[in-house]
Amino acid sequence: MITRTIDRNFANMRLDRFLRKAFPDESLSVFFAILRKKKVRVNGAVGKANQMLQEGDTVCIYENLKSVVNSESGTQNSEVKNTEKKGWTKASTAADRKKGWGTQELDIILETEDYLVVNKPSGMPSQPGSGTRPGESLVEHLWEWGKREHLDFKPTLAHRLDQETSGLLLVALHGDTLRDLTRLIREHEVKKYYLALVKGNLEKEKGTIEASLTRTDNAKGSKMQIDEKGKKSITHYSVKKHYNGYDLVKINLETGRMHQIRAHFASIGHPLLGDTRYGDFALNREFKKQYGLNRLFLHSSHLEYPWQGKNTVQECPLPKELQDVLKNLSTSM
Repeated sequence: MITRTIDRNFANMRLDRFLRKAFPDESLSVFFAILRKKKVRVNGAVGKANQMLQEGDTVCIYENLKSVVNSESGTQNSEVKNTEKKGWTKASTAADRKKGWGTQELDIILETEDYLVVNKPSGMPSQPGSGTRPGESLVEHLWEWGKREHLDFKPTLAHRLDQETSGLLLVALHGDTLRDLTRLIREHEVKKYYLALVKGNLEKEKGTIEASLTRTDNAKGSKMQIDEKGKKSITHYSVKKHYNGYDLVKINLETGRMHQIRAHFASIGHPLLGDTRYGDFALNREFKKQYGLNRLFLHSSHLEYPWQGKNTVQECPLPKELQDVLKNLSTSM
């Protein structure tokens, strides 16, 4: 049995977080295994993952930590290490593999006790929906990852990206974390920056597009239209680099409407390259043939947000396929 007394440094901390702090060499799956098996007691009572600890509490662990995963899964040590790797692990059954589980690796930019920051690839929907086969969405892969980590909460996206857009997303690993992250987003304390390649050269190096948007639905899918009676939508931008006939722009969203960036830039005559809904279709075909651009040129590259009293910044460069396009473009003199 392992016994720990909570001091002032661990007071007012969740039990599962205390275990991670007190035993940093153990994996997350170990702690959820012993909690699920009721092998952790606080002041003699069965401990719960989200239980808040107080100074003076006694935490007892009634199992050798190193043996927990092996006893749970019946695997050898080498197999246990594989389950601790970051990413989408392989599906546990043939049926799951047929559904597409584990067919791609998860690009985890940051993993904490509270949340993840992941880099979503273009072409993958954020959430399941009509037209999406089971197991294809990012959130479904995250659920599978959560099962592998023995989480008692389904990993949940705090915000979303269009299927065609790549880049950074915040993923909550606990219910209270989800509430905190969504509150930060609602109060505009999470700054989201994007990189996009637009048709033509903008007149100003910096600017703001303020145009209300309304959603319309038809057989071809949903689309946002400029409508003075729609929802207020504000997009800030600055030109990062000029090319002959194109601009690479850095974009900061003040509001987060569906397709906001795409609809706003199309409305001022500068649609995004590779945009099959709002873009220049002839130009898209030319870029696909000449530069191999098979996707929307829009990437969530930068997140900035306050967390536990500190300003946190996460960055993710353009994917290789987008960098390759830029390398083949001529810069403006």
